[in-house]
Amino acid sequence: MRRWLLAAAAALVAGCSSAPPVEQAAPIGLQEPIGAAAAPIETPAVTPRAYAAVVIDGRSGRVLHEANGSSLRYPASLTKMMTLYLLFEELDAGRLSRGSSLAVSEEAASRPSARLGLKAGSRITADTAARALAVRSANDVAVVVAEELAGSEEAFARRMTQKARALGMSRTTFVNASGLPDPRQVTTARDMAVLGRALSDDFPSWYTYFATRSLTHNGRTWTNTNRLLAQLDGVDGIKTGYIRASGYNLVASVRRGGKHVIAVVIGGRSGAARNARMTELVETYLPKASRRGRFGF
Repeated sequence: MRRWLLAAAAALVAGCSSAPPVEQAAPIGLQEPIGAAAAPIETPAVTPRAYAAVVIDGRSGRVLHEANGSSLRYPASLTKMMTLYLLFEELDAGRLSRGSSLAVSEEAASRPSARLGLKAGSRITADTAARALAVRSANDVAVVVAEELAGSEEAFARRMTQKARALGMSRTTFVNASGLPDPRQVTTARDMAVLGRALSDDFPSWYTYFATRSLTHNGRTWTNTNRLLAQLDGVDGIKTGYIRASGYNLVASVRRGGKHVIAVVIGGRSGAARNARMTELVETYLPKASRRGRFGF
């Protein structure tokens, strides 16, 4: 009997020792759903430098104009709109403040231009990061933000895509935080219009970063890449983008006469041609947008 009891006790101990260890929970903000690091992202077929455009009513979301609006395109630095959306979420929730210090890693410092020229081991504030993304479109800063919020750029890109789906951006996939060339990173003009409207509606106080005309850092000054801020009446943001495969991209927000439109041009042949087309679209379709009522709605 004693021998049987000893054997049973040994079996029980063995069974307990084979149980898997309890895993530590990830910090808040770094948790990802099961399968987040899923199968490799496929490379879709995208026509390089192909034109697409959308204009939507900023109040109702109604589409006023569309040309190839749902066709896949490369976002280039329009990507940083989503990087800023996730940064604004942290600022709005109080998890970061404008003065929060963000570390610059070797990985971030290695990114090519456009950049601030940050040195590995240095630090910048969240305020400088937001202005650098909106004004300079700084690739090194995009990685700084990604690593601060998600631990790595890869993990952050997954969060970007998850947020895109939550906002209704059904055809957008992000694999980096900057928009540097990667054939797997795609979007549509419609999706970018959705994101532009979400930034304006969800973060009205933080959205003003997109209207910043210039940025000075370490003795250097850069002018906002969105030249329409100074050239087209009513423009209050938001973002330009360019890589060779995308052509010249622009998402613009225009408020005038109680009306508001979000317009997207992708695949411009030059910055000047893109801006001219954007101006034409705004002047044509802003009059067709709904007007804000007497009481603000």
